[in-house]
Amino acid sequence: MKKICLMISIMLLVVRTSIGQTPDLVKSDRIVSPLHIENIGKIVFTGTGKTIQDIKTSNFLTDFKFKDKEDLDIHVFLGNSLTNYLHLVAPQLSADELTKSGNYQFTFFVDQKMTYVENLHVGAGNLKSKNQKTTFRVPLISTTNEDSWGRFLWNRFLMHGGQEAFTSGEHQLKIEIRPYIKLDSLLVGNKIAEGELKIRVPKIKINEKLVRIQAIKPVQDWQISSTSIDTAKIEELNKKIVTQAYKDITSIVVLKNGELLIEEYFNGTNRNSLHDMRSVGKSFASTMMGMAIQEGYLKSEMQLLNEFYNLKSFQNYTPEKEQIALKDLLTMSSSFDGNDMDAGSPGNEENMYPTDNWVNFTLDLPIDQKKARAKTWDYFTAGVIILGDIIDQSVPSGLEKYADSHLFHPLGITHYKWQFTPQKVASTAGGLQLRSLDFAKYGQLYKNQGNWKGKQLLTQEWVAKSLFRQIAISENEYYGYLFWNKTYSVDHKDYEVYYSSGNGGNKIFIFKDQPFVIVITSTAYNKPYGHTQVDKIMQDYLIPALHTR
Repeated sequence: MKKICLMISIMLLVVRTSIGQTPDLVKSDRIVSPLHIENIGKIVFTGTGKTIQDIKTSNFLTDFKFKDKEDLDIHVFLGNSLTNYLHLVAPQLSADELTKSGNYQFTFFVDQKMTYVENLHVGAGNLKSKNQKTTFRVPLISTTNEDSWGRFLWNRFLMHGGQEAFTSGEHQLKIEIRPYIKLDSLLVGNKIAEGELKIRVPKIKINEKLVRIQAIKPVQDWQISSTSIDTAKIEELNKKIVTQAYKDITSIVVLKNGELLIEEYFNGTNRNSLHDMRSVGKSFASTMMGMAIQEGYLKSEMQLLNEFYNLKSFQNYTPEKEQIALKDLLTMSSSFDGNDMDAGSPGNEENMYPTDNWVNFTLDLPIDQKKARAKTWDYFTAGVIILGDIIDQSVPSGLEKYADSHLFHPLGITHYKWQFTPQKVASTAGGLQLRSLDFAKYGQLYKNQGNWKGKQLLTQEWVAKSLFRQIAISENEYYGYLFWNKTYSVDHKDYEVYYSSGNGGNKIFIFKDQPFVIVITSTAYNKPYGHTQVDKIMQDYLIPALHTR
C-alpha cells in the first residue's frame, strides 16, 4: 500500500512539474483513481453511456466505424483543473477573471493534418467543473441528442473540414487540448491532453444519376439560360449532398439575368414541393410594408408605435416605448428587451410561442435602457409580429389577402401556405412555404429593383432602403429592412450579397454586382451545421462554378 501511495505521489509530482512551477490558484479534486493516474494527459474514446466513474480500460475504443445509431464519447484525464492550467498562462489574473476569459482549446487532426481549431466559448462548462474537475466526459456523437457543447463542437469540426477529410476508408483522428486565455490578444498554454482514434468510413453506394446535373424542363414564367457553367464543380457539389457530406439540402436554384440556370432537387423533393424556409418569411413582412406605404395605407416606416396602439394599456409602460418606430422593428434595433439569441431574454421568441396573444406578449415587454440610449441590433422575432399586425390592421381585407393580390398573384405564385398567429393573422415570424422557383421569383423581384414584367410592384426607393446596410451586426455582416448583407471572397474577388435567411440554412441570395439570384432550401433546422454548410456551398462551389470572373 505504501508503495502504491509513493508511486502516486511521484507521478503527480512529475505531472505538476511538467506543467510549470506556479502554485495552484484553486484547490482541484484529488487524483486517486488508478485509472486516472495511469491516463493523465490522455483523451480516451468510448461508446455510449459510460460515466467517468464507470469506465474501465476495456471500454476504451481504438477504432470507430461511422454508422447510424452509434454514440461516441471522449473522457479526458487531466493532471490539474482548468483554472489552474489557465493560471499558468496568465498568473496575474484572479480565478474569476480566468474563467471569464478562457477555456479549453480543441485541435482536431485527420491523418496528421490539422483540420480544425476551436477556442471553446467561455460559457461552456460550469464554474465548479473549471475550478475543481480533473476529469470530464464529452459526448461527440449522441443518438439521444444529449444536451452538451461537445455535440456542437463535433459538428463544427465536421463542417470545417472534418466531413470532407473523412472519405471512405480508414483515417486517424487525433484531438489535442490546451488552455487558452483571450485578453487583448490570444494566449495559448501547453498541451494538457491528447488522444487518437482510428475512424473507419464505410463506402457509400452512389446513384450516379443523382450526381449528374439535373436537366431543366420547360416551365411557365422562366426562360432557360444557355450560359455555360463549370459542370464538374456542380456535380462535385451534388455528390457531397447525395453522400450527406452536406446534410439536409433539399434544393438549389440559380438564376442568371432572370433566366433559369440551375435547378437541382434532393432528399425527396421536386419542382412542386413546398419548402418551409422559416425566417426567410420575415423579409416578406418588409415587402408588404413597402407596398402598404406605397399605396398610402401607412405613412412611412418612421411612424411610431403609439400611432397604432395605446401603449399605456400594456405592461411595463415607459415613455421610451412611445419612441419606437416601425423602422426600429424593421432593422431589429428597437429598445424592447428581446433577443432570440439569448435564452434568458424576456422577449426571446420561445417565450412568445406558448402565449395566446403574440402582439400583447411583445407590447408587454420591458424596455432595455441600454438599447434605448444607443441603438443595438438584436435578432427579435416578436418585433416582426408587431409589423405584421400593423400591416394586417392597415390594409384592406388584412395581410393575407393583401399579399395574395399585391405580391403573389402578380408574380404568378398560386401554390403557397402561410402559418398563422393565435389571432389568425398571417405570421410574419416565418414559416411561409413556397416552391423553390417561387422563392426565386421573389429574389428576382428585388434584383429587378421592384419591377416584375414591366410593372413596378415595389418602389425602387423601398428596395434600396431594404437592402441598404442600415445597421452593422459584425465585421462582415449588416442588416437592412429584414434583409441581411455580407460579402463572400472567392479567388481574391469580393461578391457582395443581400439575402433572406432562415433556420436550417435556408437562403435567398441577391448579388449586388453580379446578375445572379440563388435559392438554397434545407431542412437542417436547429442543426449547428445548417448555415455553415451553405456558406461553404456558396464559397467553394456555386460562386466558382458560375464563371463570375
